[in-house]
Amino acid sequence: MLRQEIDKIAGWLQEQVKAANAKGLVVGVSGGVDSAVAAALIKRACPQNSLGVIIPISSDPQDLIDARLVVKKLGLDAFELDLTHEHQSMIEKVWRKLERCGQSREPSRRMADANLRARLRMCAWYTAANALNYLVVGTDNKAEYFIGYFTKYGDGGCDLLPLVDFTKGEIYAMADILGIPEQILAKQPSAGLWPGQTDEAEIGATYQEIDAYLEGRQIPDRDREIIESLHERSRHKRALPPAYRRS
Repeated sequence: MLRQEIDKIAGWLQEQVKAANAKGLVVGVSGGVDSAVAAALIKRACPQNSLGVIIPISSDPQDLIDARLVVKKLGLDAFELDLTHEHQSMIEKVWRKLERCGQSREPSRRMADANLRARLRMCAWYTAANALNYLVVGTDNKAEYFIGYFTKYGDGGCDLLPLVDFTKGEIYAMADILGIPEQILAKQPSAGLWPGQTDEAEIGATYQEIDAYLEGRQIPDRDREIIESLHERSRHKRALPPAYRRS
């Protein structure tokens, strides 16, 4: 079943490129399983016109090693762009300005820092995509999309979402079919937003429980409440900005 879906997704990606009068596809490769699967799919869809972009920003060195392994395994054209300096420069400049006008809130700095990383990466993807007339491919799966576990105008900023109808468990199954290296599959899911950060610890529920919820299976009340609360709070991420209309 998933083997057929992989072929269908590759065909769908080709159709989207053609419909947009584009030439190919670009994806950010993080060293995680979702981006690895997306990278494999764009390579299938556009073998000669697909690009991976690896962007470390004060990142775990292992993530860089894993991202390099993915593009090598897939034979995917790729480049690396370290934006650590740009990230640190911007966050410091903004924070100094906030402090001067009495608006800094230290507890919020970590999240602002983390989201800026995602938004800088998005800017780099689109700069490359615009230069090549490519489309940007997102890597969010069904679980992440449902609970809003992505940065608005960051990793959520893309042209196409090929994985958004597949659970995390299905992503792992696809990765196995696509020959993604075992060390990628064995990693604990992490957005790499800060040292020691893991998806499930930040979410407060496991992907297994989120997948079960999305499949209509019974899960503990605590997990259900977390999932439903995150879904409601992140509704704005899945919609266009509200627009005032003159009466």
